[in-house]
Amino acid sequence: MAIIVFQHWNLGAPGRLGLTLRDHGFRLDVRRLDRNDAVPSDYDNVDAVVSMGGPQNVGESHPWMDAEMAYLRGAHARAIPVIGVCLGHQMIAAALGGKVTRMAKPELGMVEVNLTPLAHTDPIMAGIAWKSPQFQSHGYEVSELPPDSALLASSAGCKVQAFRAGMRTYGFQYHFELDREAANAYMAQEGSEGCAAAGVTMDAYRQSMDRSYEMFARLADRLSVNMATLLIPRIASKVG
Repeated sequence: MAIIVFQHWNLGAPGRLGLTLRDHGFRLDVRRLDRNDAVPSDYDNVDAVVSMGGPQNVGESHPWMDAEMAYLRGAHARAIPVIGVCLGHQMIAAALGGKVTRMAKPELGMVEVNLTPLAHTDPIMAGIAWKSPQFQSHGYEVSELPPDSALLASSAGCKVQAFRAGMRTYGFQYHFELDREAANAYMAQEGSEGCAAAGVTMDAYRQSMDRSYEMFARLADRLSVNMATLLIPRIASKVG
């Protein structure tokens, strides 16, 4: 049994989410699709599917994207837990019939995210503050949710920050999986051009991290534990 993790670039590792899943006894099968790893051909012995972020965008031509979206759609149809982060969140939405479009202004750095009333009763969001700082790095967004899905979180600049489709599929626009070092690497990758497009400065970002990182990390760990313990079913086996 394993959790399939689709990784799309060097900075797109599963981070704290991956560490939490391993700590809870899960084995991760990381597929580097940007390095020509293959999407699995079936769902045998798959505990869950996780799709991480990346610099690519839905609608662009990438040799692996259609295959990954088809796999995400198939996992959802089989009620296998599916988790998407940033690009993965957008691919899940598009695969299930939603829409993804370019934003008028990108979100970058620490941004306040607000839970919807529905999220207050969602077990995966248990213990998550109604308002919290979340790290963002995206110029596209889910502009229309898939049918029969529920909005769980929004920000001032991006309505769909988190959603649930069915009972076991979740998408998160924000990068809860990052620690501070990894978030800093994202900011360095964006550079001065990315900061200018989003209307932020590196000084402002560093100050916001100083203020917000403790809360961000604590809530991210809680979210990761919720997923490891509540979202992904465990089957106990007896030996002998």
